[in-house]
Order: sequence, then structure tokens, then C-alpha cells
Amino acid sequence: MDKLQSLFSSTYIDRSTWQQLAGSLLIIAAILIAYLFEQHVANFDFYRSAIHGGEYWRLFTGHLFHTNGIHLLLNIAGLALITALHRHFYCVSLYAALIIFSMLFISLYLLVFGDLSHYVGLSGVLHSLFAWGALKDVENNEKTGIFLFLGLWVKVMMEQTQGASDHIATLIDASVAIDAHLSGAIAGTLFFALSYFAHYLKKFNKRV
Repeated sequence: MDKLQSLFSSTYIDRSTWQQLAGSLLIIAAILIAYLFEQHVANFDFYRSAIHGGEYWRLFTGHLFHTNGIHLLLNIAGLALITALHRHFYCVSLYAALIIFSMLFISLYLLVFGDLSHYVGLSGVLHSLFAWGALKDVENNEKTGIFLFLGLWVKVMMEQTQGASDHIATLIDASVAIDAHLSGAIAGTLFFALSYFAHYLKKFNKRV
């Protein structure tokens, strides 16, 4: 229990640059490998019917595949930007927990509340990473954090009410999965809330 709670310290995580970057580099390596083997995408992407048929690995692997090279590059660029903003909060174990939680939450949200029969892409996970990182900024009294967090939610709500950019849809050769963006933002916010609670539970237990 102490090891689990220690993952969620509210302070900056003192790690070397390589340790801070390791999670993002592994994700980039995974999505590049997935792209190289895209002819097998039907075995791993998010298909509602296949998941209902018991192929539960798709809850995770669907996030690693992309519709085309532009889709891939856009998500790599997004991941690089988010990592540059918030890598000082990362360690491998925490990053892995956040990624796995986000993938599972987004996929389950799409299954229960969404109407997509098919989904691929990392954008939902990127929204989760961004939300969590912005809230960590707020927690650490970085003034930009609240603007990043509110800006994310304005963007997500605009997509929900007005739809996504037609230009982006053309570039990626697919409809923009706005419900994945919404559920990703929720996932990052929820993960932060749970980690914040775990941190203060640890402090309370020490007092007792």
C-alpha cells in the first residue's frame, strides 16, 4: 500500500531526464511498430463487436494504431509537446499507471456511452495526459496550469457542441473521435483526483 501511495506524491519527481522521458519514448516506439504492421490492424484496433466477443486486449491496443501517417505524426507531435510541458512530474511507474488507466477508462467509456463501432488513435490518451499534467501544475502553484486545464475543457466542450474540425478529419482520413477526447479529459482528471486522495490518505495514516 505504501508503495502504491508513493507513486502519487504531490511534489516534483526527482528523476533523470531519461527516466522522465522513458514512458513517452516507449509509447512512440510502440505506435511506430504498430504503424509498420498496420496490415494486421484488424487484429488489434478497437472494434466494439470484437470486444464484446471476448477480445479484451483491444481495449488497450486500439490506442496504439492510427488511420494514416499524418494521424500518427499528429499524435507523436502532441505527445512530444505534452512531455515537454510536464515531464518533470513523470516517473516510469506513475506514467505507466496513468497510461493504462487512461486506455482502459476511454475504451470502457466508448463501449458504454459512445456509438463508435471502430476506433484507433492515441488522441484520447493525450487528452488524459494533458488534463493530469495541467492539474499537477495547479497543485504545484504554476500559474499556467489553470489556463491549460480550462483551455482543454473549452476545447472538449466545443467539440461536443459544434463538432470537430473538418480539416483534421480530412487529414487523418477518419471522423475525429470527440468522445475519446472527452473521456480522455475525464480520465486524466479522475486519475489526478484519485492520486490526490491517495496522497492525503498517506499523510493522514502517518499522523495516526
